[in-house]
Amino acid sequence: MKLYGDKQSGNCYKIQLLCANLNIDYQWCDVDILGGDTQSEAFLGKNANGKIPLLEIAPGEYLSESNAILNYLAANSRLLPNARLSKAQVLQWQFFEQYSHEPYIAVARFIKKYLGLPNARKREYLQKQNGGYKALDVMEKHLAQQVFFVDNQYSIADISLFAYTHVAHEGGFDLRPYPKIRAWISRVQQLPGFVAMG
Repeated sequence: MKLYGDKQSGNCYKIQLLCANLNIDYQWCDVDILGGDTQSEAFLGKNANGKIPLLEIAPGEYLSESNAILNYLAANSRLLPNARLSKAQVLQWQFFEQYSHEPYIAVARFIKKYLGLPNARKREYLQKQNGGYKALDVMEKHLAQQVFFVDNQYSIADISLFAYTHVAHEGGFDLRPYPKIRAWISRVQQLPGFVAMG
């Protein structure tokens, strides 16, 4: 099994963290996003959407989209609950991450960390702040009642949200007003099998 990705990408880190948590072996294939690797003919032949992470399950068999990969790899493990409602709640938080969290926090981080906050993108960067803080507010409120996002048990819902939240400061977000989020980040980092980004 091969994982194509960038080690500073939160979406790719999700898969690395899950594999570490579950002791899943894979071969890492580094992809240079800014160098145009994802738009090469060879890569587009594997994923027409031209994005990472990309999991090569077997020769010629590929799966893209980080949260889909998490669900595939976590099937029948302790990181994906079996109960119908709990499983749907995992998906609920993964959809939240992709629609209400990642477009703000991850994009602001990309503009600042990867691109160096160029003047041409500064307005967009500043516009991402309100949406990012709104997502953090939702998470903080939920974590006031739960130690993890679903059933008080660590799951791929946590992995999905942890990836970009723990580096939110790299996108200009201040986590000091979010004690519950900071405590949750610490809990995730202390779990067996944790690996840091990079």
